[in-house]
Amino acid sequence: MNTLRITTIQVPLEWEQPNRNRDALSQWLGSLSAGTTDLVVLPEMWATGFTMNAAAVAEPMDGPSIRWMREQAERLNAVVTGSLVIVEHGKWFNRLVWMPPDGEMQWYDKRHLFTLAGEDKVYTPGRKRLIVSWRDWRICPLICYDLRFPAWSRNTENFDLLLYVANWPEPRRKHWQQLLLARAIENQCYVVGVNRVGIDAHGHKYAGDTSIVNYRGELEYRVEYVEDVFTLPLDKEGMLHYRSHFNFLADRDHFVIDP
Repeated sequence: MNTLRITTIQVPLEWEQPNRNRDALSQWLGSLSAGTTDLVVLPEMWATGFTMNAAAVAEPMDGPSIRWMREQAERLNAVVTGSLVIVEHGKWFNRLVWMPPDGEMQWYDKRHLFTLAGEDKVYTPGRKRLIVSWRDWRICPLICYDLRFPAWSRNTENFDLLLYVANWPEPRRKHWQQLLLARAIENQCYVVGVNRVGIDAHGHKYAGDTSIVNYRGELEYRVEYVEDVFTLPLDKEGMLHYRSHFNFLADRDHFVIDP
């Protein structure tokens, strides 16, 4: 499939209220029907907001938020993805769940934990990237602070799309905007960053700036401050044509990242 229809969901999040967030997102996703999108992207910690209170809100991998994602993916015949606070084997994870319509989910645990907020004191870091194949696209989903680390985002496996789900606060929004462009330019792939809006329980304000950037590093969509559901088709054929003419990836460095 040369075209991938991607839907970004930019919403405020009720602090540590997964039931309310699931209900609100059900309303937003109600505007979509089966066959209208291929991939729905939710923000980081979409069920709770960016909380360090993992003991109070963490869910198992068969919990209500996972079941909700499975139901939505089946209904839409599309992948639904976003990160959650997950508990497994007595440890807490900021885990991105990749939920396809058949329910055979995969996941990625955030590697770069945000030390400024003490995330590294609460959550267990991931050690392995996730590269998924979906409707003839290769996709690498990452989480928020990962955006600042280009080696971890590097296109060493010929993926077509980089995803970042985030709770990225307003004071550093310029960094978010510019780094999304940089990751697209250096990796010659589409880059999509999905952020939240509103104010969290700690008074942090979020501008959103959910963005879709093409493989040339050109902004195709950005939305600021408002709640928003947006679907855009991405063109793989154009990207491959561009890469064949400007084959910078052939000259990339080869390296191994320590686990």
